[in-house]
Amino acid sequence: MDDVLPRSLIPGVLGVLVRRGADFATAEDAVQDALVEALRVWPADPPREPKAWLVTVAWRRFLDTARADAARRRREDAVDEEPPPGPVPGVDDTLRLYFLCAHPSLTPSSAVALTLRAVGGLTTRQIARAYLVPEPTMAQRISRAKRTVSGVRFDQPGDVATVLRVLYLVFNEGYSGDVDLAAEAVRLTRQLAAAIDHPEVAGLLALMLLHHARRASRTAPDGGLVPLAAQDRRRWDTGLIAEGVRILQAALARDRLGEFQAQAAVAALHADAPTAAETDWVQIVEWYDELARLTDSPVVRLNRAVAVGEADGPRAGLAALAELDETLPRYAAVAAYLHERDGDRSTAARRYAEAARRATNLAERDHLIRQAARLNTR
Repeated sequence: MDDVLPRSLIPGVLGVLVRRGADFATAEDAVQDALVEALRVWPADPPREPKAWLVTVAWRRFLDTARADAARRRREDAVDEEPPPGPVPGVDDTLRLYFLCAHPSLTPSSAVALTLRAVGGLTTRQIARAYLVPEPTMAQRISRAKRTVSGVRFDQPGDVATVLRVLYLVFNEGYSGDVDLAAEAVRLTRQLAAAIDHPEVAGLLALMLLHHARRASRTAPDGGLVPLAAQDRRRWDTGLIAEGVRILQAALARDRLGEFQAQAAVAALHADAPTAAETDWVQIVEWYDELARLTDSPVVRLNRAVAVGEADGPRAGLAALAELDETLPRYAAVAAYLHERDGDRSTAARRYAEAARRATNLAERDHLIRQAARLNTR
């Protein structure tokens, strides 16, 4: 779809339908129908006004659905006139839609999943991977969320914490390289930070900027993944790093620590080190301890095991790793790295190969295969 349709059109079209009275679940289905029709028509006959074309087609789909559903016949008087084709005012409804999807009638996890699917443009598979659940489970969760909000008036926006979680997951998906959503997540978080004085909003913005500053150095010319320790730090964006550190320091000074501030502190310590060898791993372990206390997340504890291995030696890292579930994503990759540092090359090679089989990202899989091959050929 990305080759034909700009992904950025989806929130705007969805926002127009919602403003004109469509309930969110039906509007989202109508937009998806319009996108399918665009994929069929646009290659041979591209419109001069893509957004207006999508709004017109999506609105027709919504009207058809509304008229076919007896429970929604009371709305026909309000929507019986089709909006004329032509340019649509350039109103950015994206952040507003994020808050509307975080509706009080939904649990936070369901609100995040619905927003990622309907507004963020992620696939069900990508969302399931972010939540560490099977794809069918996530599909059911999203379907239930749609049913819950079907017919609900979207006049009660949800809470900031849920919106932050959505923005964080959108940024992570974009940063992984599967889809280019990282810059959009940064843009929306800047908007949110300008509108809301909240230390965790600032913490999330700082975290994004510090990670985004390293984006140019994360891949080699051939598209291969470059680990943090091997990145050319001269290619890091020092302007973004300075901005992220400044925002983080102001947030931490308010003494209302949250998980995004703690994650940003870890990123800042990496950014502050002139070389990988000079990284303050002891302080990073301390921040991971804070994160574990705040979140009790197994992914945090996995990252902490790496930091412990750097600060106290690979065997200490392996001991921390042994406390975790081996089915965790990237567990095998961490085990391989720590075993290699401990001198156990055969186990490391086997673990790298295992991690490659489990990888869901092509660049990551290729990197792990090369790591295993490197150890097997020496």
